[in-house]
Amino acid sequence: MKAHYLRVSTKGQTIDRQFSDSGNEIIEGAQRYKEVDSGRVLFAEREKAMLLIEDIEAGKIKEVHVHSIDRIGRNTVDVLNTVKYFTSKGVNLISKQEGLRTLNDDGSENMIASMIIGILSTLSEWDYKKRRINQAEGIKVAQAKGKYKGRPEGTVMTVDGYLKKYKKVVKTLEAKNSLRDTAKLCDVSLSTVQKVSKAMQES
Repeated sequence: MKAHYLRVSTKGQTIDRQFSDSGNEIIEGAQRYKEVDSGRVLFAEREKAMLLIEDIEAGKIKEVHVHSIDRIGRNTVDVLNTVKYFTSKGVNLISKQEGLRTLNDDGSENMIASMIIGILSTLSEWDYKKRRINQAEGIKVAQAKGKYKGRPEGTVMTVDGYLKKYKKVVKTLEAKNSLRDTAKLCDVSLSTVQKVSKAMQES
């Protein structure tokens, strides 16, 4: 079976554009894994990615389509490890924007594609860090001019407030479920479960 892995960082972004723009075709019968999570979170720790991995392990998926390589992630090492994992399982990763296929027709590794992915991943991570640095510098300039005051006072959620918001997650963790199992059972991201677990330890 073929799969579409579609990821955006926030709920305000539109996932569907990843296969409707730039001539990206909708592949008939492909399973879609729609993810709302940061590209900085390791691939294997994202909610929908974990489901994709489970299906790969079960032998259900042999081809994964993405809009671009940075949908897999923005951490170079993690992207390369993910591609290596796909290759080891005989799964062909196809990136529409870059026109890359990680496996050749005979199932062997496409070494040129692997090299290009490494370069693109490094550039993507560099671009992300550069934008973060520029953002931090912009905030400092605004603060110096008195135009930036940061988060309004009182908007930070307390530990108790956080635990009340995610009561189901708290109960599931208290039942000795793992972080990943809790994320699945409560239909939340793994990063949310990790934050709740930390809040529980601080409470």
